[in-house]
Amino acid sequence: MFSYVDIEGLIPDGDPIRKVRKVVDEALLGMGDVFEAMYAETGRPSIPPEQLLRALVVQIIHTVRSERQLMKRIKFDLLFRWFVGLSMDGPVWHHSTFAKNRDRLLAHGIDERFLAKVNEQAESRKLLSKDHFSLDGTLLEACASIKSFRPRNRPEGPSGDGGGGSGKERDFHGEKLGNKTHRSTTDPDARLFRKGSGQPARLCHMGHALIESRSGLVVAASVSEASGTAEREEGLKLLQGLPRRGRRRTVGCDKGYDGKEFVRGCREMRITPHAAAKRSGGAVDGRTTRHAGYRASMVKRKKVEEPFGWAKTTGLMRKLKHRGRPKVQWQFRLSAAAYNVTLMIGLAGGAV
Repeated sequence: MFSYVDIEGLIPDGDPIRKVRKVVDEALLGMGDVFEAMYAETGRPSIPPEQLLRALVVQIIHTVRSERQLMKRIKFDLLFRWFVGLSMDGPVWHHSTFAKNRDRLLAHGIDERFLAKVNEQAESRKLLSKDHFSLDGTLLEACASIKSFRPRNRPEGPSGDGGGGSGKERDFHGEKLGNKTHRSTTDPDARLFRKGSGQPARLCHMGHALIESRSGLVVAASVSEASGTAEREEGLKLLQGLPRRGRRRTVGCDKGYDGKEFVRGCREMRITPHAAAKRSGGAVDGRTTRHAGYRASMVKRKKVEEPFGWAKTTGLMRKLKHRGRPKVQWQFRLSAAAYNVTLMIGLAGGAV
């Protein structure tokens, strides 16, 4: 009838998960006013949003594919239960709770706030530089099959092109597919796009990350429509979100950013664009490439691939499990925040 087992004592003192929990708790502590405004004072008791966010973080770090599997892990795994903040005999909520509460968390921008609070801790530990950044984008494969890419003007149903169920065969021979004439019936925000010549076109979104070049921490992240100009357009938006400073800053990026509009936009913000110069037709010239800082940025900018690689191997971003750009961006930012938490612990030498 009684349990005398303390779940706190079952987690070893030197386990890295304790340091992760400490960083996450400190970030959530600074968001208490937002959480109070999200929920009404009357009605049935709700699940604390702190527990929901802790569950999502541990899901990303341990690469648990679905919320249904996550609930099983929390029910049977004491480490998961301790991280979320449940007692030994505390009830585990239903997996549909995430779907019901995600819209509320999205409406209050909890993903962006959580990433900012994690970065505040990194800044207090002097792990963030305010002058040198790197920028890049990556494709995120949508949660949609190419079979769902249907003509926009063709009706759905048994007699249309969209009937027959998910197992129905479809002949693409002779059909010209394009985003102007077709769209996915599964994820209308996804776009058919190929990264380069010789690579297959896939339905995808495009994720963007702005990192601090010294440590590689993600400063800002977003998701946009996949297109040839999305990297430059979204890159300027991320740079505009940086605090204004009197002295000039730099941003390293690849050849895809060497365009007149991007270079002009950076210079208007007093940011020197250290983009890899194109052989012809580029906007970056010898006035920029002759400096030693430019050569240093060309080396440091490759750090931006590390959060992308972590997100796709560990952070559940290789194949998206959400549909619609708002939910994809939510997951992408949470993955960036989880990456920063794990990287901070390594940069601090475990002294967190």
